[in-house]
Amino acid sequence: MFLLAAMIGCRQRDSNGIGFPRDKTLYLAGYQWGDPNTFNPLCDWPAWPVRGGHNVMYEPLVLFNTLTGDFEPLLARLDERSPAVVSVLMDPRARWSDGRPLTAADVLFTYRIGRRFANAPTAYVWDFISRITVDTVSDASDNGYGGTVERVRFRVSEKRDNPLVITDFLTSITIKPRHVFEPLLERHGGDLSAVQKERLDKHPVVSGPYNLSSYSGEKIVLKRRDDYWGTDALHGGRPPKPEYIVHPIYKSNDHFSIALQQGNLDVSGTFIPRIWLKARKGVRTWYDKEPFHVPASIPMLVVNVTHYPLSDRSVRRAIAHAINYRDIRELAVSGYSTPLQSGLILPFGTEKEYFSSEDARTFGVSYDPDKAKSIMAEAGYTPVWKGDGKLDYVTNAAGERVPTVYVRSPAGWTDWESIVRIAVKGMREAGIDVREGFIDAGVYWQSLPAGDFDMIMHTPAATVTPSLPWSRFEAVMSSRNWEPEGERMNENQGRYNKPGGEGYNAAVDSLLKLIPTLHDEREKKRAYRALNVIFMKDQPTIPLVYRPEQFYEFSIRNWTNFPSSENPYAPPQLPCYGAGSRALWEIVLAKSK
Repeated sequence: MFLLAAMIGCRQRDSNGIGFPRDKTLYLAGYQWGDPNTFNPLCDWPAWPVRGGHNVMYEPLVLFNTLTGDFEPLLARLDERSPAVVSVLMDPRARWSDGRPLTAADVLFTYRIGRRFANAPTAYVWDFISRITVDTVSDASDNGYGGTVERVRFRVSEKRDNPLVITDFLTSITIKPRHVFEPLLERHGGDLSAVQKERLDKHPVVSGPYNLSSYSGEKIVLKRRDDYWGTDALHGGRPPKPEYIVHPIYKSNDHFSIALQQGNLDVSGTFIPRIWLKARKGVRTWYDKEPFHVPASIPMLVVNVTHYPLSDRSVRRAIAHAINYRDIRELAVSGYSTPLQSGLILPFGTEKEYFSSEDARTFGVSYDPDKAKSIMAEAGYTPVWKGDGKLDYVTNAAGERVPTVYVRSPAGWTDWESIVRIAVKGMREAGIDVREGFIDAGVYWQSLPAGDFDMIMHTPAATVTPSLPWSRFEAVMSSRNWEPEGERMNENQGRYNKPGGEGYNAAVDSLLKLIPTLHDEREKKRAYRALNVIFMKDQPTIPLVYRPEQFYEFSIRNWTNFPSSENPYAPPQLPCYGAGSRALWEIVLAKSK
């Protein structure tokens, strides 16, 4: 009944009696898969849209346009970027929803709570920041705010010496109201854990253009704030077009696909296969032909290099030659990728200036089953085949049976399941004893940081941030926070390049430390090139395909003028996330076209 009412434009009412007229409501989905747990921004993983990157309730200081690489102002404007300091100028017009000014004091509170409490979401930033200071400066530039404004200066920690990551913080960490959370902390005796148990689901104080209206296990509803500070300050007096944003909570990708085709969902951020077949139903993507989406990340097989035979670099390189990347691109992900090239640097977009096609040809890998077989044979491995021609097991140079390798991946993630099946098929046909190992998503998220796997599907540095491609190398190769298997590692879960271990290559960590400090582009290119060559030679992970930062599909049955390759006024992000939120001001009702 709900779907029928939405299709014919009726006013649908939820259990609280709030109406959602179709011509005033944007239906958006892809971020919330289960019952909303909490809307407390001091929790690690709150419900949509409170978690990091989403800016319709709580806002970050600046936005990062993933198409252009530009920083766009929001609560502040990027000011200085140097090896020692990154600073912003606060917009004096910013206000909280209770009318109080949003100031540098709120910024200091948001960041410093991570220094006060180890369990705060911003605790990690103090590995990179030595201190934060505030002063006032005159801002009379042509694109400035005019008059005297607050300047917030983030001083780079000499220990980590990484101004790149600080720019990531400015775009991903949303600012919290100090005047709300300090009293909460006092009420709970300074116990942050107790404050984190507060759901904050009743009239929260926010800075963004929408606020929480209602929620249930079926949907989350936001309502437009008519007193949003940015309406006049940033958008010339224009409010966002939708009065309501409703996030339905679906249980499978099929539900998203059906809802888009029926016009009951306007924007989706999930994998929908063969999207071109839905075009006649009004469903569109960024491009109207392959790859349909903008590639921005690299799903890969993370290899636990401490597990034999994966500890043998020859085996890892043989695996990389055994996988049919074209089949993965065309069959597993419906052509939503350009052809894969070797290494950890994207050969397009904002990273392309650091990519070397010459190095990829010289040191990289490609689908070549015969090459995979010859590498295995040269390394002393012998496949043993059954009578039906299928692989039974593999022996090493000593005649010992080699352990079977298992690939872990979440059960039910259909695109990843297809990728793994194609990869395993190629490896087994090349005489490499590998099997599928689909597991519950809960087990997957425990296994990944603990290193409890032989190989595991993962997308390191999946979010497009200003620090790419450095952050992808850091996520794959850094041994800075080395822990043995069983302990938690948030990067380099495959335990590559153990410090002090046999074959440790100090150049890897040296280059990872050097690159963020470089400002000369020629030096930066040389450093990235050297690091990428090491990756290709050692193959600590197996890149498989390119993937968008977000799957971005939209229906034009109710709203039109979504960003696209022909109208790229915002990046291909759902209009509640990052610079993609600009679409909330630009979409128009289909019937008014």
